[in-house]
Amino acid sequence: MRVLVTADTVGGVWTYARELVAGLIHHGVQVTLISFGEIPTPRQSAWMDGLHGLDYRPTAFRLEWMQESQKDVEQSVRYLEGVIREVRPDLLHLNQYCYGCVGADIPRVVVAHSDVVSWWIAVHGEEPPLSPWLRWYCQVVSRGLRSASTVVAPSRWMLNMLSEIYGRPAESMVIHNGRSPRLFNPHMTKTESVLGVGRLWDCAKQVSLLTRYPQAVPVWIAGSEVHPEESLRGESGLAGGANVELKGPLPEKQLRMLYTRAAMYAATSRYEPFGLAPLEAALSRCALVANDIPTFHELWGDTAVYFRRNDGADLAEKIRQLAADAGLRRSYALKSYRRALQRFTAERMVSEYLQLYYSLAGVEALAA
Repeated sequence: MRVLVTADTVGGVWTYARELVAGLIHHGVQVTLISFGEIPTPRQSAWMDGLHGLDYRPTAFRLEWMQESQKDVEQSVRYLEGVIREVRPDLLHLNQYCYGCVGADIPRVVVAHSDVVSWWIAVHGEEPPLSPWLRWYCQVVSRGLRSASTVVAPSRWMLNMLSEIYGRPAESMVIHNGRSPRLFNPHMTKTESVLGVGRLWDCAKQVSLLTRYPQAVPVWIAGSEVHPEESLRGESGLAGGANVELKGPLPEKQLRMLYTRAAMYAATSRYEPFGLAPLEAALSRCALVANDIPTFHELWGDTAVYFRRNDGADLAEKIRQLAADAGLRRSYALKSYRRALQRFTAERMVSEYLQLYYSLAGVEALAA
């Protein structure tokens, strides 16, 4: 089987694509990977070095959620259609909505990682103001969803939001994202500290909640401060403090070390279709302190401690309670770790996608 996968290099979709593509190739699938958004740095693309047979094609076309991206989307659609004619894949795995309606008679999976409208509603409590660009964007998303053979979302909450905003897809399913447990170390001795990870400019991540009230233990915050789209930049509200250390954007190796050292992880997002960072923390055996939003309840159930929605004072109180009770903290850390191993591994994710691929592409692709 040959699968053409699209991805972008700007956010968590790149991490997701890394796990997916590596797993597919391990299972003998031929993969053509096309990335959009920005040309990846050598550090970003280093994971490809040992993947024999990967056909990778980086581009710098702007992404559909970026302002003034219409021309780039039109050009990238034509580029993608040319690659499809060249490599003749059995199936398209599309991680952007705009490519769902490319001109090719091939089964296509469109994956809904997030979208502008649901982001705006979660952050601002209302739909975004209408503009020519937003009308165009919503039309692009709707067409892509309608043209998909199957729409996949990483959580039931995200799939429900898509249905409310754009209409229910004809065929849809939830496949949770996954990470490789071997990449994380759950066995080292923890320090009494709490870690937060997120783009500091993104008010949806609201890691600033960790800075608004005194914390019982040291706080580490890791994440970029630079937004690729000025018009979508939010106020981070980061104030820092005597017990808060801003780490900035970190290489993957250094971030994993923070996961390994931290006893707790603060999942502060008010908008989170899935959340790879909490999963990475759980695989590192951190106790999860999560915002009281539907996605986190759906994914983590009773294995996380929840603070009142968007309430920094209650977050600080929940951190204080876990810091004061080592046994309780270790219990929650172990529960989230076990849940991550049971439900959210890359191996499980790839297996579910393969089942979907073969159901769509048929026995001919399986034989190939």
